[in-house]
Amino acid sequence: MDLIIFYFRKLFTILKKEVLVLPSRVVVILFFLFVLLLPVLPVIGNDPYMLRIFTLTCIYAIFAASWDLLSGYTGQMNFGHALFFGVGAYSAALLNHHIHIPPWGSIPIGALVAVLAGLIIGIPCLRLKGTYLALTTLAFPIILIGIVFAFPDQLGGELGISGIERIARSKVISYYIIAIIMLGLCTIMWAITDSKLGIILHAIREDEIAVRTAGINTTRYKLLAFSLSGFFAGVAGGLYAHYMRIAGPSTLEVSLSFQVVIWSIFGGIVSIYGPIGAVFVLFPLLELLRFWEQGRTLMFACIIILILLYMPDGLFPWLRDKIEKECPRCKKRNFWRRKTCRICTAELD
Repeated sequence: MDLIIFYFRKLFTILKKEVLVLPSRVVVILFFLFVLLLPVLPVIGNDPYMLRIFTLTCIYAIFAASWDLLSGYTGQMNFGHALFFGVGAYSAALLNHHIHIPPWGSIPIGALVAVLAGLIIGIPCLRLKGTYLALTTLAFPIILIGIVFAFPDQLGGELGISGIERIARSKVISYYIIAIIMLGLCTIMWAITDSKLGIILHAIREDEIAVRTAGINTTRYKLLAFSLSGFFAGVAGGLYAHYMRIAGPSTLEVSLSFQVVIWSIFGGIVSIYGPIGAVFVLFPLLELLRFWEQGRTLMFACIIILILLYMPDGLFPWLRDKIEKECPRCKKRNFWRRKTCRICTAELD
């Protein structure tokens, strides 16, 4: 009993001194609670369509964060990110449909196949930068779609591979499995970017020549970024295939690659949380406005233009800068109403 009280007090202290001191951290806690309690809400829990929308939102959140991990932090502009998603989806579908491997086995293996795809793309693209890299990566999912159409008996052709095993029989349980995986993987991606590895990736994005001069093998780290991004996107593709019970050419479409870029720019690249928040805002909004086909496309375009004009760093970094300010001395963030830094007590502007 005393041990439980000790850990409870320790948790309370951490919440009081580390979490509740910054609005952004409070928002993260509220986001976790929202995702976990969402099926309990009467409006969503009693509506299978709404539950389906937010389940797909969780899948696409993993996908968007994986793009930011590669293109945002290392500057390797990938316009063919749907390749990883499609490879993960098709691999999981083939393993489940032909070899009868259950989802808990087919999804991780499909993600590893996506890692292999990341290496295959990464190695020949290492010498390319900017526009050349973007156009080269854009070609790979198009090539894979051609392969899918060339082998319809094995890969399903235009119809894709259907009849895949569900993640769970209950839609609510499926949602919770996918939501917990999303929260876990996105936390891991944020931890990677907040570690020494993340600092090196960010440095490569800012000035690769300077990083090489410091004696760091940038080729190795860029390949690692391609592999990690491919793994997380492959998990998202495998979850999509088992949830929708189909893996088709739509998982490799160019529009999906551009969609993830738009999500990331809208939410704010080089943040991980930005693309995730953007997916949770834009995807349900556009799905709920599906009855207004022409109008929703126009509205979506106007929103993106406004974000690019007035919030070039993205919506969520802009909001964070409004409610928090950075200490000029120790670079720690503080609540915007504070006059002195909570760490070094320096005066805040």
